[in-house]
Amino acid sequence: MVETLKDFSLDLFSVKGKVAIVTGGNTGLGQGYAVALAKAGADVFVVSYDQDWQETRELIEEEGRKVEFFQADLTDRNQIKAVVDTCLNVYGQIDILVNNAGTIRRAPLLEYKPEDWDAVIEINLNAVYLLSQEVAKVMVNQKNGKIINICSMLTFQGGKFVPPYTASKHAVAGVTKSFANELAEHNIQINAIAPGYVATANTAPIRADEKRNQEILSRIPAGRWAQPADLMGTVVFLSSPASDYVNGHVLAIDGGWLAR
Repeated sequence: MVETLKDFSLDLFSVKGKVAIVTGGNTGLGQGYAVALAKAGADVFVVSYDQDWQETRELIEEEGRKVEFFQADLTDRNQIKAVVDTCLNVYGQIDILVNNAGTIRRAPLLEYKPEDWDAVIEINLNAVYLLSQEVAKVMVNQKNGKIINICSMLTFQGGKFVPPYTASKHAVAGVTKSFANELAEHNIQINAIAPGYVATANTAPIRADEKRNQEILSRIPAGRWAQPADLMGTVVFLSSPASDYVNGHVLAIDGGWLAR
């Protein structure tokens, strides 16, 4: 805790000596979060559905940090505890959790299939809740920790053709605030990042649609899609002591989308 102006230091933005779990940390924004935390001093435990780990390993090890990978299907609830137990066995601590893993399935509302609803809710909401709960048990014993959830522009808006995604991202904001209220007394902060439109493999089809791409760009005051690197500073801030008095907040990184 910084008590006086003289106590403030840029070292507060460091996570040196910390251990971070990043789910979906092998591609896109998740990879950016993992690399950002390594650059800020953390060792990283990357959870991913696939095993294409080489690029992420190289990026993190170039920073002189340790990285371990764990393949898991977070819709399998039996694997949630295995993630936590394995990270503890490897590193002996968990200081940061970034709940980045998620999915989206698109279809018109009247044609939306129940199994697609269930699949999206299971990874986007239930896995976030269950993994956060397990990690929180560790953090309460440590008497400190940071949990960062991933919201969306559809945390604030309704969207079209993605009802479970919208529902899940609204719910993640609620889970963030609920956890924050209960865990603050244990020196644990829970916040969320709400990315705007980011240029990743998942958004490539939208960007390739000239009409839709222009519609999106016309609403973004910044005049461009975000790059994963645009969110790296945010995850470091919310993981570091610099954000110790930030709790239960959803931080939009959207180039001004919501302001328009």
